[in-house]
Amino acid sequence: MWKQVEFELQSRRRGFHLITGEILRNLPPLPKVGLLHLFIKHTSAGLSINENADPDVRVDMESIFNHLIKEREPYYQHTLEGDDDMPAHAKSSIIGTTVTVPITNGKLNLGTWQGIYLCEFRDYGGNRRIVATISGE
Repeated sequence: MWKQVEFELQSRRRGFHLITGEILRNLPPLPKVGLLHLFIKHTSAGLSINENADPDVRVDMESIFNHLIKEREPYYQHTLEGDDDMPAHAKSSIIGTTVTVPITNGKLNLGTWQGIYLCEFRDYGGNRRIVATISGE
């Protein structure tokens, strides 16, 4: 069995945002066993799995990425879309645009402290499109 749905996430400010609940609300019923593959259709945002309990993790992740990849570097060529755009592309390439989660007994088989994150790398990225592909039986 294969299913695929595409949906839009609400616009969020720059940062790491826990979206597990929003993802689940947009999915059809899950199979007993299988895989959920998520793909974000953007080059300035990413998807990740990380800790879902302590909000400080989200703040720390944002700080780490801003430290590693700074805005307004003199060597950036791609600057027409704003100071945050080229760094957003680089951050998205590092984090990635996909996550895959196993489905067990009709539920996402995430660890106790795991959640799905939207990693928004633009100050105002706008709504983000997600393609969810479900395989299983």
